[in-house]
Amino acid sequence: MLKLSPEEQLKIIKKGVLEIINEEELLEKLKEERPLIVKAGFDPTAPDLHLGHTVLLQKLRTFQQLGHTVYFIIGDFTAMIGDPSGRDKTRPPLTKEQVLENAKTYKEQVFKVLDPEKTVVVFNSEWLGDMTAQDLIKLTARYTVARMLERDDFKKRFKENKPIAIHEFIYPLLQAYDSVAIKADVELGGSDQRFNLLIGRDIQKEYGIEKPQVAILLPLLVGTDGVRKMSKSYGNYIGITEPPEEMFGKLMSIPDDLMWDYWELLTDLSIEEIEKMKMDVEEGVLHPMEVKKQLAMYIVTRFHDEESAIKAREHFERVHSKREIPEEIPEPEIIVATEGKIPLYELVFKTGFAPSKSEARRLIKGGAVKIDGEKFTDPYFEVDLTKEFVLQVGKRKFARIKPENIKIER
Repeated sequence: MLKLSPEEQLKIIKKGVLEIINEEELLEKLKEERPLIVKAGFDPTAPDLHLGHTVLLQKLRTFQQLGHTVYFIIGDFTAMIGDPSGRDKTRPPLTKEQVLENAKTYKEQVFKVLDPEKTVVVFNSEWLGDMTAQDLIKLTARYTVARMLERDDFKKRFKENKPIAIHEFIYPLLQAYDSVAIKADVELGGSDQRFNLLIGRDIQKEYGIEKPQVAILLPLLVGTDGVRKMSKSYGNYIGITEPPEEMFGKLMSIPDDLMWDYWELLTDLSIEEIEKMKMDVEEGVLHPMEVKKQLAMYIVTRFHDEESAIKAREHFERVHSKREIPEEIPEPEIIVATEGKIPLYELVFKTGFAPSKSEARRLIKGGAVKIDGEKFTDPYFEVDLTKEFVLQVGKRKFARIKPENIKIER
């Protein structure tokens, strides 16, 4: 535990934060000189976490370093309802089996950032699953429909005459009850969770908690496209379980301006250290490319290890900086209908470098596909499979196509 004054702790906590509701209350809690209960909830709607999720984990880690206790709540119960935040229509419900399957990897993944000895992992079905109908009615009686309709996404859907299911109103109340169940002092969430976190404060008061939780809102991490929030559905994400070389390459692809947000939201560096790097870049002491490589090294080391990060950097410099072909290239088995030749788009799809044939055609037309270093833009170009060659898609995907690995499907 770092022996810091409440004021010093607050300064560290505020790094990268959008809003604290409210700051005075947080300072008062810190002055009590006890380990605070700091909560964050994650609904397991998908099996893997990406760097966008780790913005919250990083801040939770900061609280742990200051001596506080983190409650990592896996929302296995609430995930079956679906968070309506930012949605213009009702989420499709998940089954209990889907939720539990997705949750399997969460414990392993979160401890790549959090200290397991200072983390309490709980499933909110432990208390929500035991609720009776009477308990639920008592909970819903503590909030009004009018207050719910103040929420931007609900207000918009109501105005546009789009359906709002009753269970969507119940979601934020159940998430709020999590804070009652564990007596949370602080709850963290992304900027899109503001409404939910504030309901948590209200519901705690309704249940007799005199000093309700402080809500800390963090920005949503922008994805590799530099435009939209990081999301698997946008294809602009960096998964924390991705191979080191893939992770390093994706980090190197982010815009230079965006890397400062990554330094601030995903690392332990202080604002002063980050500002010093910024100044060194502006004055020409450091090249932006080198600073981005340092960022990629930092993050790959965290989620893998230092040796993997070093190898990933060497691979990147060999393939991208020096424009060389990697030393180790997969040699996939390709199943075709006939011998001889195959359209290029079919080959790109069959190697797994495109999720669909239409996407393969788009990649080729966009100039992303090369054979032995030569760019091809005709999706229907007939590729000779009787000769060995290297297929490249984008900057990081390579496959060595060998005649002996071509199988004919009779």
